Amino acid sequence: MFFILLLIVPLNDAFSELELLSNNQVYSEGQPLFVYGKGQPNETLIIRLFAPDETIASFDQIITTSDGSFNHVLLTWPPSSPSFPFGTYTIEVISTEQNGISQKIDVKFTSTTDLITVPVERHINTSVFAPETAAINTSFRVFVQTTSDGLLIGDDPSKLLQTTHVHLPSGKVETLSNAFSTLHQGLYYLDYTPKEEGTYVFHVVSFSQGTISHGSVATNVLSQDLAGISNQIIKLNSVLEETSNELDTLKSEIEGFGSSLESASNNIDTSVTTISNSVINIEEASSQLNSLFFPIVASIGIIVALQIAILARRR
Repeated sequence: MFFILLLIVPLNDAFSELELLSNNQVYSEGQPLFVYGKGQPNETLIIRLFAPDETIASFDQIITTSDGSFNHVLLTWPPSSPSFPFGTYTIEVISTEQNGISQKIDVKFTSTTDLITVPVERHINTSVFAPETAAINTSFRVFVQTTSDGLLIGDDPSKLLQTTHVHLPSGKVETLSNAFSTLHQGLYYLDYTPKEEGTYVFHVVSFSQGTISHGSVATNVLSQDLAGISNQIIKLNSVLEETSNELDTLKSEIEGFGSSLESASNNIDTSVTTISNSVINIEEASSQLNSLFFPIVASIGIIVALQIAILARRR
């Protein structure tokens, strides 16, 4: 008994073919961007031109010839502008019939007309911004900017920044791949809450179109942030101001007490003078009394003596 095994392969997959080429790698203002290649016969192809910031700068739809070939002038390079800045552009052709397969090539748009053969490459720059100091259990925000040729690039941060991490003060490493949110294309942020004191180093890794870029920033986490210290300083200033006011009040009271003491001292001096004068007067009166009293006493003594003498004679 014989068995026949039939392998059925979809026609499109069996004969999938897509090729994309350009007439040059480096272009300047006024030159045509000519693309050509091959796909399936009489196939509809979509051709897109991506600017350095990954936005679509040009879009066309063409149909291949009966032998599958195509050639097309996508655009004539205009003067450099915010819409068409100098930098690396990506041309993409997409098949509408071969399960959506696509091909890409990169070209360079420059200011010089003296073109030489140079490798077309992308340079991604990653910038990280975070506060220099923060506080335990207080959230702070970390910003990330990704650029290529000076323009913001990027899309999904979970893919673009998938290997980003933070080095903790304890020496451990914490992954931050799914922690970023998109603020704008090429601008991302993360709200992070530290749990221990020390230096946190945020290591951001950007990966786009086969090119990788690194950026780092450090934040010193304290027991409290500058806002808390500032509030304490404000409270201290308030206490010092109240103390100063109380000292001023005490000073005024002491000044009043001093005037009272001075007045009392003057009164005491006056009283002492008065008492001294009184004593002098008493002494003078005592002298006068003594001058009057002694003659009287002497007279009484003489009279008593005479009476005693008379009584003695009678006996």
